[in-house]
Amino acid sequence: MQHLNTQYKFREWYIPSRMMSGIRKYIEHGIIPGDFLQAVISNDLAGACGHADQENLANLPAYVAYFYNEASSDCWGTRNAMLAWAKMKQGERFNVLP
Repeated sequence: MQHLNTQYKFREWYIPSRMMSGIRKYIEHGIIPGDFLQAVISNDLAGACGHADQENLANLPAYVAYFYNEASSDCWGTRNAMLAWAKMKQGERFNVLP
């Protein structure tokens, strides 16, 4: 998994470094992020677009690429998967991280 405090790049899109801390807290500690990241994690395109600022809206493909390529498939894809990930004990999360 890429270092979670740096900007993530995918083709011409990127996840700003300011957003990586919310992703890190969610993946490592199960802390549910704000509305935009919740929508991304839940695979809710309409919700993600509705909650995104201009920079994140323009770079939405990078978020999809990050979760698809870098995160455990157990932690994203549906709202239920997100909530289940948040309820896991920390040791359980580390057992399934790529």
